[in-house]
Amino acid sequence: MLDIVENVKSKLKKKIKYNIGIVWIIASIIFFLDFVIKQYLINNFSFQSFPVIKNILFITVVFNTGAAFSIFKGNTFFIIVISILFIFLFLMFMKSENKKNMFFLIPCGLVLGGALSNLCDRVFLGFVIDYIDLRWWPVFNLSDSCISVGIILLLLESIFSAKKEEMKMRHQ
Repeated sequence: MLDIVENVKSKLKKKIKYNIGIVWIIASIIFFLDFVIKQYLINNFSFQSFPVIKNILFITVVFNTGAAFSIFKGNTFFIIVISILFIFLFLMFMKSENKKNMFFLIPCGLVLGGALSNLCDRVFLGFVIDYIDLRWWPVFNLSDSCISVGIILLLLESIFSAKKEEMKMRHQ
């Protein structure tokens, strides 16, 4: 009997490591892609703007010392502290949710990768490099997009999970 319990514990630990690994793989991919794009653009197109899709999408390299929509502009230390706090609380949220489905893990990887990439910019450069310009929205980057999409997907996952749980309760 003790062997069975130990076997189940071992398999559970491996599955947890696998699931957390998925989050970190996705986060690493986002971090790396955004880093490569930012380095290429800084080295070749600093303070420049050019169209990718005429009148719709431009690449405009800007250096943002603020947070979203340039709020707290120039308060880099404050934004770094808030970013670290956000990442810590987000990791605690992931752990407390204890969900193992891909509809939870993938968005978590997107949010973490984006948050870590922008934090790294702030710590090492003192600003975030933004480059996606729609002309009707503030300039942003891949990390910002991943954070936004990840949070939206997590909200949708939460809504669908709650509805699924509600359906289970009705059928009992």
